[in-house]
Amino acid sequence: MEHTSLLHRITIDPAICHGKPVIRGLRYPVESILEYLAAGDTIEDILAEFSDLESDDILACLAFAAQA
Repeated sequence: MEHTSLLHRITIDPAICHGKPVIRGLRYPVESILEYLAAGDTIEDILAEFSDLESDDILACLAFAAQA
């Protein structure tokens, strides 16, 4: 999936998580997902823990971090 279309999955809303970037308006901050990955969790580990996330959500977090 292209970077641009992945980035549409990341939203910023002052009413959600104090305006931190989150996945699809859900209360999953991009920062938290990146911390899981940095700690050694795999995409599959994260998806198993949070069933409402999709693999493209995790890739969107990485694309967001790369852009930042």
